Amino acid sequence: MQQLSKRRLSALFVTAFLPVTAFASECSSVRFAEVGWTDITVTTALASEVLEALGYEPRVDTVSVPIAYAGIRNNDFDVFLGNWMPSMASISDPYIERGEVERLVANLEGAKYTLAVPQYVYDAGVTSVNDLAEHAEQFEQRIHGIEAGNDGNELIQQMIDDDAYGLGDWQVIDSSEAGMLAELSARVPNEKWMVFLGWEPHPMNTNFEMAYLSDADDYFGPNLGGATVYTNTRTGFIESCPNVGELLSNMTFTLEMENQLMSAIMDEGVEPREAARDYLSAHPDVLEAWLEGVTTRDGGDALPAVQSAL
Repeated sequence: MQQLSKRRLSALFVTAFLPVTAFASECSSVRFAEVGWTDITVTTALASEVLEALGYEPRVDTVSVPIAYAGIRNNDFDVFLGNWMPSMASISDPYIERGEVERLVANLEGAKYTLAVPQYVYDAGVTSVNDLAEHAEQFEQRIHGIEAGNDGNELIQQMIDDDAYGLGDWQVIDSSEAGMLAELSARVPNEKWMVFLGWEPHPMNTNFEMAYLSDADDYFGPNLGGATVYTNTRTGFIESCPNVGELLSNMTFTLEMENQLMSAIMDEGVEPREAARDYLSAHPDVLEAWLEGVTTRDGGDALPAVQSAL
């Protein structure tokens, strides 16, 4: 972070001598990679609302995780708000180590990401990944994941390839967040067994009685897949657009915030940008923290500009 601050200072020194119009034109559009996960949909909608109110043009494309990172490297995207760590390390770290992507700041602490089962399965004695193989027939030797190529599915496949926990003959079911949850919704009323990727924040934690399985630390990390989510940017973006960089550095989220917004989207059918506007209108303190040291695109006061736009 100290190195990043030096780069920011250097960028600010250089851009102080550039025409404002040239600088603003280069940064007028901010391109987000989104991966179809509701939590990242939420955070991207929040960022888009604020950026648009500041005079920028946010653009959002939904792609797979591998394509998101290749796109950042190839200058197709500027920002990705969904770097879940440590589960995404095998995908994201090579880009970061090669200097093709920058890990800017942690935007969410206290998340979790690991295998889960309905509560009735947990109550029947399946409390650990070590219990799965014993009940292979009831689970149909399947672990339900989300979209192909995402880090969670890859971790499950690695478990299977390693024959970890006796799962060598099992298979991962590629689907999507919505598809996996639809399958769970279909099974729960009849108490059919299912093991699936679970994570928090997400409304699934309140919409279903479910429990997380222990002992998958070697793959999903300790503390039931305890995770930190990071903001990633393309290399050089923060130097080129320090005002946007300041905003992104300030933007941190909470489990409560994301759960509330995801519930509005998934349970009440509110559009993501509308849910983001409603939340920001009701929580001016969040905007005050995010906009500290930030201006509008043309150099004006950020807070009144955003508040008047909501």
